[in-house]
Amino acid sequence: MAWIVLVIAGLLEIVWSVAMKQSDGFTRLAPSVLSVTAMIGSVVALAFAMRTLPLGTAYTVWTGIGAVGAFAVGIVFLGEAASALRLAAATLIVAGLVLMKVASPG
Repeated sequence: MAWIVLVIAGLLEIVWSVAMKQSDGFTRLAPSVLSVTAMIGSVVALAFAMRTLPLGTAYTVWTGIGAVGAFAVGIVFLGEAASALRLAAATLIVAGLVLMKVASPG
């Protein structure tokens, strides 16, 4: 259950970062509210997952999901560059997340 909640926390991490970008520096109300709401939800879900999972594992996976997810949204929806080196870096992050899951109890 903790892993499912941690993935949800990571997905909310993606939502808040994309909404923050869309808020134009918190000058647009709807994306600003979505960003802050998703931030709170993400941290609450992370805290719940940390009740069972080790700190290093939970925090690393949470930030990794958010980072790779925001990277993917940037490429797919916002027209950001998808160079070979950027894609290789994201692949290495995902590989690290998989290793973190495999190496972690719970």
